[in-house]
Amino acid sequence: YNKNAFANTPIADKKIATSYLDKLPYAHTRHRLLLPLMPSAIERFDLCKYDVVVSFSYAVAHGAKVTNGTRHISYTYTPMRYAWSDLNIDGTHSRKNPLLNLVMEQFRAWDKNAAARVHEFAAIAHGIAGRIQSAYQREARVIYPPVETERFFANGQRGDYFVTLSRLVPHKRIDLVIEAFSRLGLPLKVIGDGPERKRLQKRATPNIEFLGYQSEEAVAQLLGCARGFVCAAEEDFGIAIVEAQAAGCPVIAYQGGGALETVINGVTGLLFPEQSAASLSETVKRFEDISHCFRNKDMLDNAQRFSKARFTESFREFVNSAK
Repeated sequence: YNKNAFANTPIADKKIATSYLDKLPYAHTRHRLLLPLMPSAIERFDLCKYDVVVSFSYAVAHGAKVTNGTRHISYTYTPMRYAWSDLNIDGTHSRKNPLLNLVMEQFRAWDKNAAARVHEFAAIAHGIAGRIQSAYQREARVIYPPVETERFFANGQRGDYFVTLSRLVPHKRIDLVIEAFSRLGLPLKVIGDGPERKRLQKRATPNIEFLGYQSEEAVAQLLGCARGFVCAAEEDFGIAIVEAQAAGCPVIAYQGGGALETVINGVTGLLFPEQSAASLSETVKRFEDISHCFRNKDMLDNAQRFSKARFTESFREFVNSAK
């Protein structure tokens, strides 16, 4: 637990109970090294005093153990990627490391046993519910995560630049966006930072501007004036895609993952069919031809499906029904 990272958040003044891992070396800087210890750490928490336990899980949190009479609800961002997603078609780990393959086999066995202890699953998107069914053979209710749509506003006049907003890491596929816009020559602003930044900057043409990290206020302003928002990653959900629509900014996104649920193709944006620079380029050209057809009202109305108020209502009903 990094106290400084949560200094200005709603949990800053709450009692935080950490596991023994918090005291180990690299816990705050290279936490993946501690992955083999995480199952035992989550199982050691004493939760016997509670009527309902809610775990928010993308790896091991759903493995929390509860006693008889306590309901365990897991809001799942995705089944553990290390065990289920980063695999080749034949089931071997993508790194082809025999020792790592053995570790992942053990993790998958633990993960399925942990999932069997959960009383009710909820997923952040229908695609994730499908993964839960595939990995655990369990049904999951879909409750979209909350987006702070109220922070954004739509300007009447849009600018001439496009925006992409992301951590600059390989799986976000910003390289495809850079390649496509280098070909197109259209103005692009890249918001975000990460280990890929220098490599991406070397490949970028002068029409592409790297802004680095920006404040929430600056992001809202940039989205509110942008011609369009671009996402080439296959997102589990894609918060930024919804934020763009809340700002009245139409979206160009890869036709996969959460975008299939958050973008109304042809109404609040366009989806490109292949995760390639060529496919993205062709879709941007088509977007330019019909950009006048996208209406602020359609994008704002769609974004409200994912508002904090909608999440609170849905999640409260889910917890109450699971008691």
